[in-house]
Amino acid sequence: MTDQLRSLALDALTRARDRTAALTSCVDDRDLTAQHSPLMSPLVWDLAHIGNQEEQWLLRQVGKGEALRPEIDSLYDAFEHPRAARPSLPLLAPAEARIYASDVRGRVLDILERTAFEGGPLVDAGFAFGMIAQHEQQHDETMLITHQLRKGPPALSAPEPPAHDIGPLPREVLVPGGAFTMGTSTEPWALDNERPAHRRIVPAFHIDTTPVTCGEYQAFIEDGGYHERRWWAAEGWDQIRQHDIGAPLFWRRDGGTWLRRRFGVTEEVPPDEPVLHVSWYEADAYARWAGRRLPTEAEWEKAARHDPHTGRARRYPWGDADPTEAHANLGQRHLRPAPAGSYPQGASPLGVRQLIGDVWEWTSSDFLPYPGFAAFPYREYSEVFFGSEHKVLRGGSFAVDPVACRGTFRNWDLPVRRQIFSGFRTARDAQQPAGTDVGGL
Repeated sequence: MTDQLRSLALDALTRARDRTAALTSCVDDRDLTAQHSPLMSPLVWDLAHIGNQEEQWLLRQVGKGEALRPEIDSLYDAFEHPRAARPSLPLLAPAEARIYASDVRGRVLDILERTAFEGGPLVDAGFAFGMIAQHEQQHDETMLITHQLRKGPPALSAPEPPAHDIGPLPREVLVPGGAFTMGTSTEPWALDNERPAHRRIVPAFHIDTTPVTCGEYQAFIEDGGYHERRWWAAEGWDQIRQHDIGAPLFWRRDGGTWLRRRFGVTEEVPPDEPVLHVSWYEADAYARWAGRRLPTEAEWEKAARHDPHTGRARRYPWGDADPTEAHANLGQRHLRPAPAGSYPQGASPLGVRQLIGDVWEWTSSDFLPYPGFAAFPYREYSEVFFGSEHKVLRGGSFAVDPVACRGTFRNWDLPVRRQIFSGFRTARDAQQPAGTDVGGL
């Protein structure tokens, strides 16, 4: 078992570092040090931050070694310096950042070889190595967002998602009411906000079989959705009025055609693809316009994990096996979501598709701790974000690596955020007729 865990950890760490290298080697030093949006860090900050987190947790904590570069800890403390201020810091230059991250990794691999994976929660089952692999992949996704915000010619390329025989699908499925197991107490690399497993009772509800598409969202725009106050939460209405928002981020109209910019390429908006780069407020407004609502986080997880035939909670919609290319669009294999209804092998027992991968899905829920939550290994990962300011997203996106995506994984962000790879699907109460106008706020 130890050899198997060591191999899993090595694979996760290597895959993350290969992706980091790809995201930072495709542009020159000027692009690495520039701030492409005040919402994001310079790419070179992420690169050195990745190395610094790895040093702090794997070299100093797991390896019990001396600090390699303690003088830079504060520079790469995400809570000490907001993103907008990071370009003004005395950051490591690109070449130095690469050398630093590489030096840390070399020492970490030596520690990995001698770690026994037992003796405390930080090392049991290789948790700390999995945590750091997830951390790096999360920053890789952040850097991919920066690439999307970056102006200029394309720096990245990837093949198109594979074609699937989608066939006719029902708009929604009924998820039976009752109890299910939410969260996990057994997933070895699950993060603190996913724990512990607990029982939730969820009334019956209907949920979309696929995420809302660009074509469906265009209908909301064409019907004047951005100009009807009744569909919008008060803060969302203020946001779109203040910033003159009338479509998803990166969209623009050219005559009668909607275009979008995607990683340096301008293209027609594909109507059958899940809509991307919408805020929680936009998702909520669309759902109200459609006579529906966003699913709660518990509803989303029940649709994704609960097997009504056995009563057990699966790791993923399709079962307990790790994701493959047949199950979901993950890992930056493609630079876009697949058409809605793709990946039939990844469907849940009730036939809900694309719950994992393609687009992060906004839920109606605030980011709150589960009953019995305990911060581990540090409060700043989850606990400091709990509250009504942040909304929960579920399911991952095409930009998420499988190590940082599972049926229990919880993401969160401010409801105004649009640069993230966010979409949504809608739901309705089982007692509510389909298409009933639920009204505005």
